[in-house]
Amino acid sequence: MSIENNSFEYSYSAKEQQEIKKLREKYTVPEKKEESNLERLRRLDESVTKKASTAALILGVIGTLMLGLGMSIVMSDFGRILGNSVILVFTVGITFGVIGIALITLAYPVYNLTVKKERKRIAPEILRITDELMK
Repeated sequence: MSIENNSFEYSYSAKEQQEIKKLREKYTVPEKKEESNLERLRRLDESVTKKASTAALILGVIGTLMLGLGMSIVMSDFGRILGNSVILVFTVGITFGVIGIALITLAYPVYNLTVKKERKRIAPEILRITDELMK
């Protein structure tokens, strides 16, 4: 009988272990942790301004594009397409520009109105959570 040398070799590398852990974290489903009342309060408060900002930005961008369209209609050779009617070109361009200016001007009041409406909508929930936190 021959006795074989059965040995076990192990090499440890902290860098490899760290890399393996990072890769494993990418593919594991994170456990849903329960949201604390303070986190929920912050999220609700932030949602008010996000919604208002989004509405105001959309209105402002559309207004800016309309203003730019009106300016480019007035300043381009668009009159040839319309049959060299300078008055018609200016009328169309200025109309687009004025509508754009009106939309840009309305962006801030829309922001304020949206904030006020959203705060009124979530006020009961905010007050309930703050009451719980203050106890």
